Amino acid sequence: MSPNAQVVVDAAHALKRSFYASLRRLQVEKSEDALIVTGRVPSWYLKQVAQETIMSVRGSLRLENRVFVEN
Repeated sequence: MSPNAQVVVDAAHALKRSFYASLRRLQVEKSEDALIVTGRVPSWYLKQVAQETIMSVRGSLRLENRVFVEN
């Protein structure tokens, strides 16, 4: 597995290990130079937690946080 593919797997696993169920349902994809996280969470706090969780494993890739907050 290439290092870039491994980053996607690592980011998805980090979210899957989360205490928060809504983070475990988020999706991670890779574009040319970024990791893209998508899905829905119930609060801005969880959107930020998702971002910080992925930041720890993203390497040199940018992070595009496309998570939608449902109010």
